[in-house]
Amino acid sequence: MSLRLIFMGTPDFAVPTLLELVAHGHEVVAVYTRAPKPAGRGMKLQPTPVEQEARRLGIPVLTPKTLKTPEALDEFRAHHADAGVVVAYGMILPQAILDAPPLGCFNLHASLLPRWRGAAPINRAIMAGDAESGVTVMKMDEGLDTGDMATIERRLVQLRVRIGADMTAGELHDAMAQSGAGLMTAALSALEQNALDGEPQPTDGVTYAAKIDKAETRIDWSKPWQAVHDHIRGLSPWSKPWQSVHDQIRGPSLFPGAWFEMARERVKVLRTTKGEGSGPPGTALDDRLTIGCGGGSVRVVELQKAGGRPMKAEEFLRGTPVRPGLALS
Repeated sequence: MSLRLIFMGTPDFAVPTLLELVAHGHEVVAVYTRAPKPAGRGMKLQPTPVEQEARRLGIPVLTPKTLKTPEALDEFRAHHADAGVVVAYGMILPQAILDAPPLGCFNLHASLLPRWRGAAPINRAIMAGDAESGVTVMKMDEGLDTGDMATIERRLVQLRVRIGADMTAGELHDAMAQSGAGLMTAALSALEQNALDGEPQPTDGVTYAAKIDKAETRIDWSKPWQAVHDHIRGLSPWSKPWQSVHDQIRGPSLFPGAWFEMARERVKVLRTTKGEGSGPPGTALDDRLTIGCGGGSVRVVELQKAGGRPMKAEEFLRGTPVRPGLALS
């Protein structure tokens, strides 16, 4: 037995789930995703990763600007889907859409709900220094990630992922995208057998993952080394217009990552680790790109000049030597 599904998703994060659903024999009758965006040097329209995979699989693709019109609802209902699956779609679903499939709409959210509801759960978990995160399947309602968490035999359909000391947002993104695909497939298998239940989210422990603002991406070396390190790895790396799971409600966008200025040139920091020693904040402590913070230091491992490609610190230093005592703005 298989389910007749509508899949709604946009970035790379959603692709593994789409592929798993198809591989497990579910009939994905339509894919909803965001419209193509201009990207690259020629600013050509670039379809989302989900659209690219859907077309490769021969699944009809729809890119409506809104789902709040009677026409959009009629079109959605015309697919006669049993259920909807939503993974980082980027558009709020009105209640009429949520009620259209007889079995409901289910969302794969990139956090351990109710912690980090909202737009940027992967980034905020790392920026806050969380030791773990994960993915949760929930039955959707009109609220911002407030729906009942799915359960199978009273166990949450939720998977925990450890956040390593130097793990970046990009690495956590990839780990959760793959594990989340299997989690959603398990939930739908239980749904087929009428064995999927729900549990209201607890009122304690609710936090919100606000959209990343460009104004908060500049590195503040005056903060303790751990806060600087978490800030940098929590914003790294997002290099493709559609790569980010961040901003799930308003749609994906490109933001610059953590950065500082050196000789009036912006430099993006992609990876750091704990440094040895301490010194004035924002000052190079050695010739290996160990930078003093408000308490302790971080060592830059990978970085990228404006308009350039990512480089290991050793390669960067061969072209741009940094002497001890150099102050970074």
